[in-house]
Amino acid sequence: MRKDAKRNTKLAHSGSHPSDQAGIVNPPIYRASTVDYGTVAQMQTLRKNPNDNFVYGRIGTPTSKAFEEAVAALEGAERTIAVGSGLAAISAAMLAFLNAGDHILVCDNAYSPTRNLSENFLKRFGVETTYYDPLQGSAISNLFQTNTKVIYTESPGSHTFEIQDIPAITDVARKANIKVVMDNTWGAGYFFKPFEHGVDISVQAATKYYVGHSDAMIGTISMCGENIQPVINSVRTLGYNISPDDAYLALRGLRTLNVRLKRHEANALKVAKWLSCRPEIDRVLHPALPSCPGHDIWQRDFTGSNGLFGVVFKPLSENAMHAFIDGLELFGLGGSWGGYESLLLPTDVTRTVTEWEKNKQCIRFHIGLEDPDDLIGDIESGLKGLQN
Repeated sequence: MRKDAKRNTKLAHSGSHPSDQAGIVNPPIYRASTVDYGTVAQMQTLRKNPNDNFVYGRIGTPTSKAFEEAVAALEGAERTIAVGSGLAAISAAMLAFLNAGDHILVCDNAYSPTRNLSENFLKRFGVETTYYDPLQGSAISNLFQTNTKVIYTESPGSHTFEIQDIPAITDVARKANIKVVMDNTWGAGYFFKPFEHGVDISVQAATKYYVGHSDAMIGTISMCGENIQPVINSVRTLGYNISPDDAYLALRGLRTLNVRLKRHEANALKVAKWLSCRPEIDRVLHPALPSCPGHDIWQRDFTGSNGLFGVVFKPLSENAMHAFIDGLELFGLGGSWGGYESLLLPTDVTRTVTEWEKNKQCIRFHIGLEDPDDLIGDIESGLKGLQN
């Protein structure tokens, strides 16, 4: 495949090598632990370069390598390594560059398990965390310390969906020799190209849009140049790996990412715009809407949106919110997103250095592939119940 192939072509062909698989288009599932080297000489040769050879099932199989190749091509990385979950990807990426006594900066709108990793794991080993305002851009340099080693960022942020000025952050970080790790799950490597904006490590919960069908757990870590080997070493030391069956499902899902994302995007925009006009709603937190913090940066840096956004309700009781959720027919109640089905989840917003309005009921919506008019009708029925 040509190096300048467009992203949809890469999605269709990366990781597929029919000539190596008896003409089979989809790489088969290799379930493996032991690899028989054949001879001692062959074993020694393979073990000299375990990153590019198959030496043990935990290190990778042809199935996982095919998936990793496709993700790297999509994100514009030199190398991707797949692990068992998004949190595993975050943990391995952070730990690759940290030692006792180091300092990290974490965006104040981070995924809650990332906060837990920082406050209840890294802290135990002498790593200090400072949270930063996700909207401050290059002013983040005011928080740099001599021992700052990593900036962890999400754009948009979990639950509140602020868009960060990633190029401004990576510019000052690079000058200070600080690594920038970005959770790029929302952009899916399709609507945001992290390495074109200076990011060092891109992590994703491939469980979401890459898998696309709510039936596999995977995380990915993508990187280039000097960052490749530290991440690989971190993954290997921690013993992280990926199920070959899950890798197969994710690679299959990746082939239709472009058409699914566009449908998710169109459906979500229609529902979000409708919700923004409802009297029960205080705010809709969707990066593609001008009311969302960082919308101008989204317009500059992103090429699209997806099905995930937040909604802040005007004051109502917790019981009323629960009744609204329980009364919906087409929305599941679940903690994940990115599948074909619509979901919602009441969200508790945690902040350390930035303000968030208290006593406001918030819901995260994921709009699936159903007809958006049916979804709107379902929500409308639930909202009418709030008025009774």
